[in-house]
Amino acid sequence: MSIVLTERAASEVKRYMEQQNLGDDAFLRLCVTGGGCSGLQYSLGFETDYDFKTDAKYEQHGVSVVANKKMALHLDGTTIDFQDGPAGRGFAIDNPNVPRTGGCSGCRGH
Repeated sequence: MSIVLTERAASEVKRYMEQQNLGDDAFLRLCVTGGGCSGLQYSLGFETDYDFKTDAKYEQHGVSVVANKKMALHLDGTTIDFQDGPAGRGFAIDNPNVPRTGGCSGCRGH
């Protein structure tokens, strides 16, 4: 099982880490919350607290990405990329395990 960090995203993560003067023990944490009509909500942040009992670590392009082991099955094959274009600039997370739907019928008028 794995999370894929593209080379472009890794370069951007390294740039942020340098700007924030983060040490070599810092890593990128991928958190997942939510559900409902909007699907899963993802967040990225830098941390230094790693617990081998509860966390899974993935090393790519010189960057460590950590996620909670409980979410590992849901995140298998997820790609973290960095996009810079007309639609905006930022990280994009593509999880092939989440169905692409237009939302639930409960969110639409009756």
